[in-house]
Amino acid sequence: MISAGDFRNGVTFEEDGNVLQIVEFQHVKPGKGAAFVRTKTKNVMTGAVLEKTYNPTAKFPTAFIERREMQYLYEDGGLYYFMDTETYEQSPLNASELSDAFKFVKENEMVKVLSYKGKVFGVEAPNFVVLEITETEPGVKGNTATNTLKPAKLETGAEIRVPLFINEGEKIRIDTRTGEYMERA
Repeated sequence: MISAGDFRNGVTFEEDGNVLQIVEFQHVKPGKGAAFVRTKTKNVMTGAVLEKTYNPTAKFPTAFIERREMQYLYEDGGLYYFMDTETYEQSPLNASELSDAFKFVKENEMVKVLSYKGKVFGVEAPNFVVLEITETEPGVKGNTATNTLKPAKLETGAEIRVPLFINEGEKIRIDTRTGEYMERA
């Protein structure tokens, strides 16, 4: 059991049959009245984000989410296939079960498959990946004085914005949590 007063970012708990994860929390102690915990929670099964307040003494059962390291193999007809590297068992997942960050994952890359009581609800991409740029406008010499960005297409098909000095064929490092260019690789 976990009390609302012990909430931290990333904590998962059960409430009304739903598994919720804390995205943001704030302990509020108004000058008049009782203290409370203001939270922004995400339903890990549906992805819905809710804002709710809790009494700090309220208790909830802790939800244990299993994170299994698996290898992404390939996509076929809307199904994405993953393999457990220990048992070599393959699991197909629908596109709806993948996170937004999955667009940065190449074939044969390792990811974490998230499940709760055997039901898979998501795939966690690595925080940083190195990808090659397949399509972008050429950079112009001397055009680096401003912090201007241009669109670029990556080898996975994802599109991001990169600085003007980046050219086709270069490898760049991307933060998959924000989808932003970090640096040349």
